[in-house]
Order: sequence, then structure tokens, then C-alpha cells
Amino acid sequence: MTLIDTLTTPALYLAAALSFVVALLHYACIFLGAPAFRLLGAGERIALLSERGHWYPPVIAFVIGSVLAIWSAYALSAAAVLPRLPFIKAALPLITTIYLLRAVAFPLIKPAFPDNTPTFWLVTSVICLVIGLTYLLGLVGVWPAL
Repeated sequence: MTLIDTLTTPALYLAAALSFVVALLHYACIFLGAPAFRLLGAGERIALLSERGHWYPPVIAFVIGSVLAIWSAYALSAAAVLPRLPFIKAALPLITTIYLLRAVAFPLIKPAFPDNTPTFWLVTSVICLVIGLTYLLGLVGVWPAL
């Protein structure tokens, strides 16, 4: 048994847990409103829209949270905790790639979100890098079995 084999299942559990925690943070913004958006660095524009009761902040938080929850389920499916999900052989590499690209591509996407704080970009990029590498470790270990 190799080191990768030993780390595969724990890596997938960790990837699922981290994705789910980040999903919960997005869901919390729906219920806690502007203070949560501010705390998480989403930018003053989003916080003000939330304070005014605009539909956009909670909807985008729900959509992102839901995507992250689904990604968590894919990690658990790859770890054989959940039944095999459809398209897992395509989904798991795609999820991994998206996390890793988001981690390193923030200078390119930052201009599209000028209200997001520098702290937001740094923290979320590091988080995405850690989660992406965790998915990658799990993916390498389960790839032959997918």
C-alpha cells in the first residue's frame, strides 16, 4: 500500500467536510444578512443590497452554497460513503480543477468584483488552494477505481 492509498479516503473526507463548511458559510449569509456578507468579505455593495432586502445576495449565496454542497457529496461518493453519483469520473476532476484555478486565477477575476476586499481574495484563494489540493490527493488515489 502506498502513501497515496493511505491518504486517499481521509483526503476525500476532508475535501467533503471543507466544501460543506464553506457551503454552510454561504447559507449563513442568507439568514444573517449584511453582517455575514461583510464578515466574509463579499464587499460593501453586496452588504448594502442585502440590507435593502434585494433578492441578489441571498440567491447568489444559495446557488454557491448549493454547488459547494453538491461538490461535497461528490467527494463522499468517491470515498464510497454515498452511492456512486452520476458523471463522477468527469465531475471530480472538474471540481478539483475549478478549486485550483480559483486559487491561482484571482488576479484575473478580481476586477470583475471590485468591492471584494483584499483580505477576501487572499483568504478565499488560500482556502480554494487547500481544498483543491485535498480533492487532488483524493482524486489521484481513487482515479483507477472510478
